Amino acid sequence: MIEAGIIGGTGYTGLELIRLLLMHPRVNISIVTSRRYKGKKISDVNPHLFPFIELDYEDVAIKEVADRSDIVFLAVPHGSAMEYVPELMESGSRVIDLSADYRLKRADYERVYLREHKDKEERDAVYGLTELHPEIADPDTDIALVANPGCYPTGAILAVAPLVRAGIVKVKVKQVVIDSKSGISGAGAEPSASSHFPNLAENIVPYQITAHRHVAEMRKELQVNLSFTPHVIPSIRGILTTAHVFLDADSHGFKMMHEEIEEIYREFYSGKRFIRLRKLLSSLSLSAVRGTNFCDIGFEIEKGSNRIVVISAIDNLVKGGSGQAIQNMNAIFGLDEGEGLWFPGLVP
Repeated sequence: MIEAGIIGGTGYTGLELIRLLLMHPRVNISIVTSRRYKGKKISDVNPHLFPFIELDYEDVAIKEVADRSDIVFLAVPHGSAMEYVPELMESGSRVIDLSADYRLKRADYERVYLREHKDKEERDAVYGLTELHPEIADPDTDIALVANPGCYPTGAILAVAPLVRAGIVKVKVKQVVIDSKSGISGAGAEPSASSHFPNLAENIVPYQITAHRHVAEMRKELQVNLSFTPHVIPSIRGILTTAHVFLDADSHGFKMMHEEIEEIYREFYSGKRFIRLRKLLSSLSLSAVRGTNFCDIGFEIEKGSNRIVVISAIDNLVKGGSGQAIQNMNAIFGLDEGEGLWFPGLVP
């Protein structure tokens, strides 16, 4: 059995990690930390986990977490993971960080997040999209630190990557425009003005309209100069992303057929079990992926134009967070990537 430790087990991503790992046939949760709830039963604080877990929340030294775990998940706020990673690395731990602390190089992180990166070593973290980074599953690479992607970048990057990698998108100008609608859980467990029910019910709220910090991740992975605007919608889970991708008309004109684009996606995601290509855009919905690790993708070509509209749907807490972290763990340990994650969505 893989002994898994979770640092930060009270937020939405931490609780989702617990829920999913409890059903994983190859994993035992060895320790879950919380300063606030130290000594309290996890299932007393979170009744939905009763009677599946008998552990208490603990607040112990980082070294003890490392000693009791084969892998450590960091489900802590941005800016906190960097306080744990150096000691975990020194202890020889394998770490999957669900925060943003290691998704970018230190200088880029400080520029985007406007705070000092306290880890003075430039860590060689792998960006945890297994669909784009198969080296995570390569035993010869011996991955020690995975930077789990942000929820918005997951849906956006997976939607656009096949077209960019095929070389049919202009990369020197803003030829990709991304619009995402996210459920309220993306704002975290602590209430805020944007997640307060009276402010969001029967409403859609755009925010950080031209300067969302997740853009840096998207540009880094796609290597294309894109624009992005997020919105919060009155839904608990899910992100629906609409990407407007403008093809390089100089090279390809407006003549690419649906079958050609479909083949690009099919070949790019061949063997990627959690990518579901949808022919009917009407089948793309948050309810179809709710509670799952799937990313559903579909597209439509605008007639007489070089624009392709690509739509993706994910559950922000699973494929956009904790499920993806477990998918990374499966890859690191040479397990089938579907272990503990292979189940259909919650409908209705």
